[in-house]
Amino acid sequence: MQTDRTSPAPLLRHTRTHGLRRWLPCLSAFSHYKGATFLQDLGAGLVLATLLAPVGMGYAEASGLLPIYGLYATIIPLMAYAIFGPSRILVLGPDSALSALIAATVLPLAAGDPHRAAGLAGILAVITGVIAILAGLFKFGFVTDLLSKPIRYGYMNGIALTLLFSQLPKLLGFSVDGSSLFSAAQGLYRGLSAGRLNSTACIIGVCCLIIILSAKRWFPRLPGVLIAVVGATLAVLLLDLAATAHIAVVGALPQGLPGFRVTALSLNEFLTLCSGATAIALVSIADMSVLSRIYATRGNYYVDANQELVALGVANVTTGFLQGFPVSSSSSRTPVAESAGSKTQVTGLVGAACIVLLLLFAPRLLYYLPIAALGAVVISVCTSIIEIKEVRRLYQLSRAEFVLSMVCFLGVAVLGVVQGIFISVGLALAGFIWRAWRPYAAVLGRVDGLKGYHDISRHPEGRRIPGLVLFRWDAPLFFANAEIFREQVLKAATEAPTTTSWLVVAAEPVTDIDITAADMLAELDNELLQAGITLCFAQMKGPVKDRLKSYDLFCKLGQENFFPTIGQAVDHYLQQHQVAWIDWDERVISDASHDAL
Repeated sequence: MQTDRTSPAPLLRHTRTHGLRRWLPCLSAFSHYKGATFLQDLGAGLVLATLLAPVGMGYAEASGLLPIYGLYATIIPLMAYAIFGPSRILVLGPDSALSALIAATVLPLAAGDPHRAAGLAGILAVITGVIAILAGLFKFGFVTDLLSKPIRYGYMNGIALTLLFSQLPKLLGFSVDGSSLFSAAQGLYRGLSAGRLNSTACIIGVCCLIIILSAKRWFPRLPGVLIAVVGATLAVLLLDLAATAHIAVVGALPQGLPGFRVTALSLNEFLTLCSGATAIALVSIADMSVLSRIYATRGNYYVDANQELVALGVANVTTGFLQGFPVSSSSSRTPVAESAGSKTQVTGLVGAACIVLLLLFAPRLLYYLPIAALGAVVISVCTSIIEIKEVRRLYQLSRAEFVLSMVCFLGVAVLGVVQGIFISVGLALAGFIWRAWRPYAAVLGRVDGLKGYHDISRHPEGRRIPGLVLFRWDAPLFFANAEIFREQVLKAATEAPTTTSWLVVAAEPVTDIDITAADMLAELDNELLQAGITLCFAQMKGPVKDRLKSYDLFCKLGQENFFPTIGQAVDHYLQQHQVAWIDWDERVISDASHDAL
């Protein structure tokens, strides 16, 4: 079929912005905003709002703070990120990964005073935000390049499994403590064993789940989540299920909006907060980098990783000054926004506006919303973020990367999100170092009917020039593999079928040489000269030659021993040693024919 090339599609994943639009991505998003998109964002924002309030209050309590501060830490980041954030649907707010760090940093300094704890948490958020902004300005966003697809698949699958087990008890009508997979699974088992199952809540939760999944599968235009949440709320209200069936509900929201506040600190308190803020910033950056990259890839758009860090920092700074506490990206609410049809950050603004309106005018509006319905919403998210097909593909194509993905999956599920990411990144770096430490090396020869020179281990029929060894090294030369390179070169020279006179290193794959490797080359050159062997190089890149010149090694090795191509090195050897080299058509190859190859 012929492809129509008259109107090529833009490369959306590679679209970059500059100037003010780079620092304020909202300008680009809103310049092409349409009414149909707003309706989708509005519906997604209303769905998101049903989760924002209870989740924010829960994470505030987990951080040792009053629930009202969780709502403050929910409203402000959504607004700040909508202005400065490059991701289209990423949701920022209180996060379970930060709760323990916040509590461990703030509570010992507060000495039991809840208002003092809130003030310290605000300063902690400001310091965390400053660290994130500096990381973005100094372009530390490159850390996202360490997050390969296997790591991202494992991360999302670990999140999905952890979310599933943490929300199942809510679906069944009771609650458990613990945010890890094991603690949630243990709590689920104990609850079922103790007979805490609430059949009415279970029916509500299962019905909500069926409605959401059915709408997603057969009626994608219907807001299934919103229908399920509203229907469950009306059922509890009209049938008085909270009293008659003991259904757990969200209850009344605290009332009031945040105000500007700065808490005075001693030097020791400030240093303690700086230490905690550093840890929180590292956790937030790692978590946000993974989540942002995943949704940018799925949405086929580009995210500036450094601007992402700046946006995270601005969100934390503004939240800290307005009675909030440190926030990060949400791995549970972002999928909810996506599954509800979110298209832009207007979804977050709608969610924030809903929380503001609830606090001002209707703090009891969500009073009868059953917790089981919220559990069904989050469980439905698991079906959209799990990556089974891609993991199966990894298993079929690359067992090593499949193992890496599974390690990340188990790390996230068993140890926690951040620990799982760090373990996986560490393994990925270890694998990279291993491949660079012991790279592939080959001796080259001529193969009839093929241009150039080829690995004789893959082409045993390849013919070699008497006295000449062509050796290829497929990696940079650095301290970890320098001695291995030396051993491989000496092995190639000694195992040649004829006495070696020249050894030419095909150096095109060598992209760098450090000082340790340079010293090794000098020693190797002397060792080969003593054995009557000339060390030469072909196809070495200019920047690598410049590095050898800076080490004063280029002249020592002999400028005449560096050749632009392997063919020219072979020609020079043939001329100098008067060796007749017969090609496949039984003719002696001339200089020109070698250069053509």
